[in-house]
Amino acid sequence: MTDAISRFERLGFTVEFFATDDRLLGCRGSDHAHDPSNMEIVHTVRFEGDSNPDDEMILLAMRCPDGHRGLYSAAFGPSTPVEDVDVLQVLAQRATRPEV
Repeated sequence: MTDAISRFERLGFTVEFFATDDRLLGCRGSDHAHDPSNMEIVHTVRFEGDSNPDDEMILLAMRCPDGHRGLYSAAFGPSTPVEDVDVLQVLAQRATRPEV
């Protein structure tokens, strides 16, 4: 995961996103929050644990409507916090929704 984060940071994905209590993606270090349905997913990396489903993670390289690029990581499995589940569901719909 560390190697993937370093590669994306070198490509300009420097903002760290996190799921907020109100189902938005907050930007660490600022007061900005974005509706995940408006985010562009540029790349997805999924990490799977060898034997424990709790070790699964997902790393998304994303672009905001305002042009900022950053990373969002979340546990992916039975131990995923509810805030991340909600945001991941919205992002999954975004990823599969055809562009108009």
